[in-house]
Amino acid sequence: MSRIYNFSAGPAMLPQDVMSKAASELTEWRGSGMSIMEMSHRSKEFVSVAEKAEADLRELLNIPDTYKVLFLQGGASSQFAMVPLNLLRGNNKADYINTGTWSKKAIAEAKRFCDVNVAATSEVSNFTTITPRTDWTLNSDAAYVHYTPNETIQGVEFHTIPDTGNVPLVADMSSTILSRPIDVSKYGCIYAGSQKNIGPAGLTIIIVREDLLGDELKGTPTMFSYETHAKAGSMYNTPPTYSWYIAGLVFEWIKNKGGLDAMAGINRRKSDKLYAAIDNSDFYSNPVELESRSWMNVPFILANADLDGKFLEEAKGAGLVTLKGHRSVGGMRASIYNAMPEEGVDALIEFMAEFEKKNK
Repeated sequence: MSRIYNFSAGPAMLPQDVMSKAASELTEWRGSGMSIMEMSHRSKEFVSVAEKAEADLRELLNIPDTYKVLFLQGGASSQFAMVPLNLLRGNNKADYINTGTWSKKAIAEAKRFCDVNVAATSEVSNFTTITPRTDWTLNSDAAYVHYTPNETIQGVEFHTIPDTGNVPLVADMSSTILSRPIDVSKYGCIYAGSQKNIGPAGLTIIIVREDLLGDELKGTPTMFSYETHAKAGSMYNTPPTYSWYIAGLVFEWIKNKGGLDAMAGINRRKSDKLYAAIDNSDFYSNPVELESRSWMNVPFILANADLDGKFLEEAKGAGLVTLKGHRSVGGMRASIYNAMPEEGVDALIEFMAEFEKKNK
C-alpha cells in the first residue's frame, strides 16, 4: 500500500526522509552492532546522538547560551504541573491566558499549586478569537505569564509574541515549535510535546532560562525539578532514547530543508491555500477570526453536517485520513505540520472541491 496523507493532530506525520533513515539504522546503528533502542543512554554512541540533537536544536532556534535545553518524558501535560512547581519560586500568583482546551487544562492544573489569575479568556466566543493584549489584566507581581501560542483543537494561534514586561513568559509550544523562527530570548520557559513537529510521542522538550532554575516549590518530587535534569544533562534517569534519536533526525531534516525560514514559507503557503479553498466556498466554513487562524491546525465545517460521515469515508478512500474534528468542536480538522508535504494539502483541496461538486 502506498503512503497516505495523515492529517492527525498528533501523533502526526513524520518526514519520509527521516523514517527511511531510521529504518536503515533500525537494527544496527552506524557500525555499533546494535540498535539505538538497545544502547545505554550513557554510552559514547548515544551521548553523541544526544549532543548533536541539542546542538542542532540550539542552532535552529538560535537558543542563547543562558538557556538550558531538557529532553524529558511525560508529555507536555506533565508540564502543566512542572511549570508552577519550578517557576513560582516563592511566589503564589501566576497569570494565565485562556484560548482553548489546552489552556484550560494548564489553568486547572496550576490551580492545585497557586492562585491563578485568568488575565484574558476568549471562552465567550467559543475560542474562535484571541483577546487583544490591550484587554489583558496582568499582575505585575505574578511569578510568570502562561499562554498557548497555538490551540490544536480550536485552531486559533498567536502570530506575535505578547509583551509581559519583566514577568517571565511561559509558552506551551507543542503544536507550533519549529514551524517558523521565534525569539527564544523573549521567553522564560518554552515547553513542547514531540508528537507534532519534533518526532514520535514520548519526548518533551523544555527550554528554560538558567536564572529560573532552583527554588522549586517545597515538596517537589526530584523527577519534577528542572534543575535536577539540567544538572544531569537530561540523563538523571533513562530518557526516551529512541524518540530523542528521531528528534535529532528531524532537526537535521529541517536544517537540510533550509531551516526555519524555509519552514515558515512553506507552512504559510500551505495554510493560505487551504483557507482560501474554504473561504471561497459556501459548502465549507471556518469559524476562527482571520487574524487568529492557525497555520498548523485548520478546522472546517460542512454546511450540511449530515454529510460528515460520507466526507470522512470518501476522504479515506482517497488516501486522506484523520480529518475528523475533535469531539468538542465537531466538523473536520486538517493538521498540516512541517512533515505534511504541500502536495498533501493540494490533494485535500482537490478532494474537497470534488466532494462539494457531487454533494451540493
